[in-house]
Amino acid sequence: MTDTTALRTMMVDTQVRPSDVTKFPIIEALLAIEREAFVPADKAPVAYMDEPIVLAPGRVLADARGFAKMLDALDLERDELVLDLGCGLGYSAAVLARMVDAVVAVEEDSDMARDAEATLGEKGIDNVAVLHAPLAEGAPKAGPYDVIVIEGGVETIPAAIEDQLKEGGRIAAVFVEGALGACKIGHKSNGRISWRMAFNTTMPILPGFALEKGFAL
Repeated sequence: MTDTTALRTMMVDTQVRPSDVTKFPIIEALLAIEREAFVPADKAPVAYMDEPIVLAPGRVLADARGFAKMLDALDLERDELVLDLGCGLGYSAAVLARMVDAVVAVEEDSDMARDAEATLGEKGIDNVAVLHAPLAEGAPKAGPYDVIVIEGGVETIPAAIEDQLKEGGRIAAVFVEGALGACKIGHKSNGRISWRMAFNTTMPILPGFALEKGFAL
């Protein structure tokens, strides 16, 4: 694989820093993790473009700008345990793993879960556990979590996921309404999550996170 250090530097300098994301741990992680290793082989040449990358039908890897802004809004601490829901081929988990103590990455697609685990292992990233499981169930046995990151769009968040967030913890999700979407950060206090707007963006809705459609007469 060719050295893509220059491409990562350009990605950070042209997509991330201009979005006012300057925290050292985020910049360091984005410069360190080889994004092209965590996308389908035919997408490797465009891994550093300023746009989402299709991983599978209905699933994308967020553009670096949006992902970095989400991490910035979460204000991660080194000693935290993070649940990464919808890890895809493992890029988000790899970046998070450089910033926090441990990551539990959940992927519903069996092929992507297998590939994510393999690539993380090849890269020597040993503080991520990849679980093949329904995204809407999370990973309750390893929780509760300091932070939950949902790597895709949601219309609603199952109570089972909210229950896995520690008191005082944070959760990030992209709420989608039609063609519009917004990344919001939730803070859990007294058992309830209060949300605040972070920035506008949109992503395909993840399985298990869509509102049930009622019948209209």
